[in-house]
Amino acid sequence: MLLMSFVIVSISIVTSGWIMVDSFSNVLEKELGERAMAIARTVAQMPDVKNNVGKPDGEKVIQPIAERTRVATNVNYIVVFDMNRIRYSHPSEDLIGKTFVGGDESASLAEHEYTSKAKGTLGYSIRSFVPVMDDEGVKQVGVAVVGILMPTFQALMDNYRDKILLSLLWGLLIGLAGSLFLAHHIKKQTMDMEPYEIAKLVEERSAVMQAMEMGIISIDEEHDVTFMNRLAKQFLRFSEKDYTKEKIHLSEVFPSIWDTIVILLKDENQQNINRNIVLYNNTYLMSFYKIFVHGKLAGSLITMTDRTEANHLAEELTGVKTFVDSLRAQNHEYMNKLHSIAGLIQLDRTEDALDYIIEETTNEENIIQFLKENIKDHSVSGLLLGKKSRARELNIHFHINRDSYLHHLIDGFSSGDLITILGNLIENSFEAFSTQEDIHEVDCLIQGNESNLLICVKDNGNGIPEDVLAGMFTYGFSTKSKEGRGIGLALVDHIVKSHGGKVEVTTEVGIGTEIRISVDRAMKND
Repeated sequence: MLLMSFVIVSISIVTSGWIMVDSFSNVLEKELGERAMAIARTVAQMPDVKNNVGKPDGEKVIQPIAERTRVATNVNYIVVFDMNRIRYSHPSEDLIGKTFVGGDESASLAEHEYTSKAKGTLGYSIRSFVPVMDDEGVKQVGVAVVGILMPTFQALMDNYRDKILLSLLWGLLIGLAGSLFLAHHIKKQTMDMEPYEIAKLVEERSAVMQAMEMGIISIDEEHDVTFMNRLAKQFLRFSEKDYTKEKIHLSEVFPSIWDTIVILLKDENQQNINRNIVLYNNTYLMSFYKIFVHGKLAGSLITMTDRTEANHLAEELTGVKTFVDSLRAQNHEYMNKLHSIAGLIQLDRTEDALDYIIEETTNEENIIQFLKENIKDHSVSGLLLGKKSRARELNIHFHINRDSYLHHLIDGFSSGDLITILGNLIENSFEAFSTQEDIHEVDCLIQGNESNLLICVKDNGNGIPEDVLAGMFTYGFSTKSKEGRGIGLALVDHIVKSHGGKVEVTTEVGIGTEIRISVDRAMKND
């Protein structure tokens, strides 16, 4: 970097020196031309020159005048010739009486005065031509030419060599100091990396981000997109040809959910992780990370993960604990039933044991058959069946409303989403009872197809006080001191609202609570 900047400065200085000398030469040429023209006009106006040019032996009068004037004005030559181009004066007396040569004198014979640069017998010179008119000023009798030899480039360099070299030397020293400062400053800004190292690092990082199995979008502080990897373009249905502008604002990338994105970007937290966003009827987990450079906000990084690909993991994280509890409850319940049957058989009451078995199996078969016919998602059926066994263990009458059906998962929802919603709502209803004497009842209704979803869970428990109702869907809020609580209802609220749904809570202390969730995708699309 230092070498490159110094070479550039050196080339600039040498070029500037060359231009300076050339400019000086042009200025000098113009100055010499004006000087020669003034002298030529003076000579052309001399009476002795006017009266003797073109006359026999006229050179005897004109030559001394021209030479005195040449010496006095310090020009290289003064030549006077007649209309036939015959010289009447010249520094070299041998050339007097001979024809003027140069090739640029034709216009001067037509009463034109001008300055030209041409090669004469003494070399390249600036020559001014002025017509010599007779005393009346009507007829042209000759031409006065004053020539000043141009100094060669070598002569100029010899005359001004010291000054030029001194100027170049100072320029190089200043350029070297500037190069050192510039190189140090740039190296400091680039963390002591050379340009090729920076280019390699950028290419490596770009390749890594392109290969990652998540969408990555980088934006600056003005929310203009600075980078977008292939998967982000795929998720957003982004096409380069759709945008011809150099800068693409994030609002053009997320036009339908821009208001939500703005809120997440303005969050004061440095990280906002795994927020559900519905885009093109697909659900994505989006995380927002603020980027700081030298302590100043320089932009944000957005990552996108397709929830469809993460469904299996989500179902495990949200449903495994519920299934384990349900299986434990079923095992406990069936052990109790087996003990009852074994006791009846030991008492020789086989008829009662048989009736008990038939009654239990009939009820179980009815429930299983209902779920099989009306709930098409096996994960949801398994959850409801497990919760029913869990309710028996807790001495709670858990009713699966006979109007329930789930023909199809609403677009954008996954089994994991429904399990999360149902599992948390039902479990909260089970925990809504504080006494054992009353009859505890929980009713669950689920209705769903491709465009609509309705979930209603109602209990006759303690109800929810106003101070709890205000924060029950806040992440981390819980009335229980047990660590890890306060997440379920917040997750339910987030899933529902990210799909454009509503969560309605109707409660009365001492009477019970009803939580109704509704999502109308058809209305949203309209």
